[in-house]
Amino acid sequence: MKLYTELDLQNALAEYAETGKLREAAQNHGIPHNTLYYRSKGTNPASYAQITNQKLSPALEERLTEWILFQGAIGNPPTHKQIRKLGKRILTTSGEPAHLGKHWCRRFLKRNPSISTQRPRRIHANRANQACKAVIRPWFNYLKVPGVKAIPPENRYNIDEISITNGIRDNGLVIGSRYRRLLQKKKSRDRI
Repeated sequence: MKLYTELDLQNALAEYAETGKLREAAQNHGIPHNTLYYRSKGTNPASYAQITNQKLSPALEERLTEWILFQGAIGNPPTHKQIRKLGKRILTTSGEPAHLGKHWCRRFLKRNPSISTQRPRRIHANRANQACKAVIRPWFNYLKVPGVKAIPPENRYNIDEISITNGIRDNGLVIGSRYRRLLQKKKSRDRI
C-alpha cells in the first residue's frame, strides 16, 4: 500500500465533502477507505491519540527541539546520548521518574521532523585549533543568533572553535537541523 501524508488525507476529506463518494475519494488519494471514514467522523490521527502516553509533553518536546537547533547553529550538535540525558533531567526536575523507553529518541525524532540524525563533517584537530582571521571572523556571526543574543554577556564563556566539551566521546552521530547540509565536529582522538 502506498504511503500517504496528512495533506493527502485532508484533500481526500475535502473531495468526500464535495462529492459524497467515500470510496472514490479514498482511492483517488491512496488512502484506506476505513481511515477516511473514521477521520470524516472526527476521529483523531493515531499520533494524536498517543500524546497522553508520551513522557515529555508536546510543549517540552518543542523546547527540546529548539535547543537542539540552537546547539547545531552554534556548532555544538548534540548526540543521541546527550538528548536522552537531557530528557531524563527534564523528567527529574518535573518530579517524574527519570525513565525513557528504549526507542524514545527514535520516536522523538519522528515526532519532530525539523531535526534528524546526521553524520557530522569531521575536521582534524590541527585545523580546528588554528587561530587566524579567516577562521575566527565567521564565528562572530554566532553572536547574532537570537538564542545567543538573549544570553547576558557576563554569562558567555570562551569556547573552542566548535564548542566541543573536552572528554565527551560518542559514536559520531549527532542530531541537528534537517535542512542544514554540514555539521562540523572535531575529531575526539586528535585533541591537543
